[in-house]
Amino acid sequence: MNLDFAQIVPYIPFILEGIKGTLLVTLISVVLGFFWGSILALIKISNVKLLNWLAVAYTSVFRGTPLILQLTFVYFATPQLTGYNISQLEAAVLTFTLNSGAYISETIRGGILAVDKGQWEAAKALGVPYHRMMLDIILPQAVKNILPALVNETIALLKESALVSTIGLADIMQNANVVKGTIFRYFEPYMIAGTLYYVMVMILTWVARVLERRMRLSD
Repeated sequence: MNLDFAQIVPYIPFILEGIKGTLLVTLISVVLGFFWGSILALIKISNVKLLNWLAVAYTSVFRGTPLILQLTFVYFATPQLTGYNISQLEAAVLTFTLNSGAYISETIRGGILAVDKGQWEAAKALGVPYHRMMLDIILPQAVKNILPALVNETIALLKESALVSTIGLADIMQNANVVKGTIFRYFEPYMIAGTLYYVMVMILTWVARVLERRMRLSD
């Protein structure tokens, strides 16, 4: 095996700089995707058939097409269709937000429908307005039940963020590609990149477990 990690040591700080881009895209997309997914979930359980159909069709499109296709379409087609020269970061955040929102909406919808019907009936009997009932009673219980699924979606998004290297955004994967092209070695830079992704996923998993334990204490 022809391995030489000493040769890559000077480039490790450059690869580490990509963590900023990876986390920026992931965190912004997760937050925006959660809010967008919540809106879609509420539309899906509403009685407005047209909006319900549109939300289902939207989810079907984003779940039925490859994420890399969505990303390249947003980045390269937006200037052609709108005349707006979208940046790499904007394209990445927009794509991941729209995509994760579609998946999260189904998760939240399932969580809302899983809340005991007695909670709905008690709130209605007390005259709680629908929007207050959803925000203060139903959604908090739904989020608590679907927390593991939301964590899985966040982890998936963190790993899928490596796709932004295809449009040249400086993340971990893109910086590893730059190093690969500089020293003409593949294993070492990709090994460093893989280790960074793994460490971030393990940290996220640990944080999620701590949060779950604290939420269980309130039961």
